[in-house]
Amino acid sequence: MKIKDGFVLREVAGQRIVVAVGKATQSFNGIIKLNESSALLWKKLEDGATEEELVGVLLGEYDVTEEEARKDVKTFVDNLTKAGLVK
Repeated sequence: MKIKDGFVLREVAGQRIVVAVGKATQSFNGIIKLNESSALLWKKLEDGATEEELVGVLLGEYDVTEEEARKDVKTFVDNLTKAGLVK
């Protein structure tokens, strides 16, 4: 799974936001605010990480159970999919 071309993560005034650039602005005209953990997952998705790899990232970085990590990754990926940001 990978982030579609035309979406970039930026830090503005201490906030992590995703914005559309180039042709992507024709179909997406908003911003998405990410917290620390979702920004970490976003960066991994830029490299084409699988959901299983994302679970491993959360388990390695945060004190969460595998069940919590899987639930959080699923929610995050589902939201990106609904917004049309992943391929």
